[in-house]
Amino acid sequence: MRILVTGANGQLGNEMQVLAKENPQHTYYFTDVQELDICDEQAVWAYIAEKRIELIVNCAAYTAVDKAEENAELAYKLNCEAAKTLATVAQFNGAAMIQVSTDYVFDGTAHTPYTEDCDPCPDSVYGTTKLEGEYDVMNHCEKAVVIRTAWLYSTFGNNFVKTMIRLGKERDSLGVVFDQIGTPTYANDLAQAIYTIINKGIVRGVYHFSNEGVCSWYDFTIAIHRLAGITSCKVTPLHTAEYPAKANRPAYSVLDKTKIKTTFGIEIPHWEESLKRCIDTL
Repeated sequence: MRILVTGANGQLGNEMQVLAKENPQHTYYFTDVQELDICDEQAVWAYIAEKRIELIVNCAAYTAVDKAEENAELAYKLNCEAAKTLATVAQFNGAAMIQVSTDYVFDGTAHTPYTEDCDPCPDSVYGTTKLEGEYDVMNHCEKAVVIRTAWLYSTFGNNFVKTMIRLGKERDSLGVVFDQIGTPTYANDLAQAIYTIINKGIVRGVYHFSNEGVCSWYDFTIAIHRLAGITSCKVTPLHTAEYPAKANRPAYSVLDKTKIKTTFGIEIPHWEESLKRCIDTL
């Protein structure tokens, strides 16, 4: 299959490139803004036609959650309009599309894991634009899959794991929020799941994917420091109110993964197991 992966320089895009070596049966086109600006509609139409793309994996997004509150127009352009263009062009060319979305489509007021049937209710510009992008993809491409994920980290780019390791080495103490609950997701595991979906065949719908288990950002930090061998930094739990941010964060964003597991036969590792793999690789 001829596969286009957008946002190839991001965490997930890089993991997709790593795993492409294990899936040599496909032809890949890994692009970031330098190779293909997905906000340029004409460029997208030309590129997909010229390369005869059969599947698009859209890993590109405006993910700066706080900055999105001020740059709503840019977030909308990348998260909605560009996704809509990709879906429209995919449909015209008979191609399939996998759109990566987020737990931020929920406001985090639930107390049990969110299933795909739960009504989305975003509480930030980022969440709102990502949700609209989901609708655009599902409405404009018949062979479409949306995967919502959460708390993404990897060995690539800037992320929470790398930041906590760096701060743990630099500082004697650190305050981390303990009243936001979710599940970390190793981008390598998400990329594996995407390849499983590609190889087993698209089954249209919205799916949730994160690692198994549940923790707070505080618990996550404690585990990061333990696995990275950092003992000199004291980590203190903070309330969200003590750490003000421009965008609201979901207080509870645990995703129910039953649908993706049963539909595609995917086995998902526990977050601590995956975190260890990531830190060992780092």
